[in-house]
Amino acid sequence: MNLQIESRDDIKILRVNEERLVYSMLGAFFAEASRTIEAGARKLLVDLSAVSYIDSASVGCLMDIYRAMDEHSGKIKLLGLQERVETMVSMTGLHNFMEIYRDEASALASF
Repeated sequence: MNLQIESRDDIKILRVNEERLVYSMLGAFFAEASRTIEAGARKLLVDLSAVSYIDSASVGCLMDIYRAMDEHSGKIKLLGLQERVETMVSMTGLHNFMEIYRDEASALASF
């Protein structure tokens, strides 16, 4: 899976550089997010700009990451959702737990 972690001050940005985020990738995705959280990240921005499709398992995985961050008093936010991904996020109610931003500057400023 093509993932990239960047740091901006105390914010970790997890970039998903895949066109599709689906069940077969979630082990690597969750493991990277978990390592980042266990390493002390309390502000996590997940950049899904490159992702044009996510399945329901991916929504569940994002909720698992949300719960892990919540247990560590951290926050997770989403960046750059394409229309199809945003529809899935809205239909599943994920947007009730995570703030969504279209541009990185606004997302970083929101923490």
